[in-house]
Amino acid sequence: MQINYWFLLSRVPFLSVMIAPYILGAVLANRILCVFNWPVFYLGLIAAILVQLIAHYSGEVYDLQEDRLSVKLEKNFFTGGSQVLVENLITLRAVKIAIAVILFLAVAAGLCLQFYYHCGGWTMALGFSGIFCACFYSQPPLRLVSRGGWGEILIAYAFGWLSVNTGFYLQTGRFDPRLTLFSLPIAYSVVNLILVNEYPDYPADRQSGKHNLLIRLGKEKGAWLYACLVVLQAAAFLLSLGKGLPVLAGILYLPVLILAGYLAYQMLKGAYNDQGRLEKICLGSILVNLGITLACILGVLFS
Repeated sequence: MQINYWFLLSRVPFLSVMIAPYILGAVLANRILCVFNWPVFYLGLIAAILVQLIAHYSGEVYDLQEDRLSVKLEKNFFTGGSQVLVENLITLRAVKIAIAVILFLAVAAGLCLQFYYHCGGWTMALGFSGIFCACFYSQPPLRLVSRGGWGEILIAYAFGWLSVNTGFYLQTGRFDPRLTLFSLPIAYSVVNLILVNEYPDYPADRQSGKHNLLIRLGKEKGAWLYACLVVLQAAAFLLSLGKGLPVLAGILYLPVLILAGYLAYQMLKGAYNDQGRLEKICLGSILVNLGITLACILGVLFS
């Protein structure tokens, strides 16, 4: 039964938000420079998953007050954490120990990648920037999730630029400026994913003093920001097609864009005020984020 609780705490389905961009970076390395090292790919993927688990566990530990309130207020399936710590199914001490162990394993994997596989001098720097995001998004004293926009910027970096470029860099030992452009649609969509998930937590966050981006903007302005990010996402994807992303990726992106546009329209119409419709928008925002990355991966692989 403990295994089930750790599975819930790890929020395993949400690991895909990081795994897919990492795979895209590795696939682009093969397309652009014709290199691919399977052991490096797998070890890098394991390290990336470990870092995201640190983020998930830290969020559970340091958002405990908000998660308790969320149960009583507007929690839906996609927010309020796993509730494992709220219901005391695993002890707080056990989770903190797990964070320390996972941190050690992540650093060990990074050292192996840099000094055994010789992936490049920036390997550990990329890893430590990911660990910084994972720890201090939720953890004091920085707790960037509560600093009115800084947490969302951190998320855009970690699940956009960092994930894609790490997958590429570990394979090639170099950076390519085109990957920054290719990662922008993913970054914009992941900010929308976080933003819309802040809506059902809004009463709990406000009551507990958590000053995230939505608390600063308010719900109506948050909806306009969501719509603007969809426009920026589409513009960045279109520019990417002109800079080397295959046309097939653009074709596969079309249904994703239609879904993103529909979700933006729903937000502007105030659908966030209805709990059932909001839950569907949360699900749709996940599908948009994954759909963008999958469109790029499949476009690169089959072109």
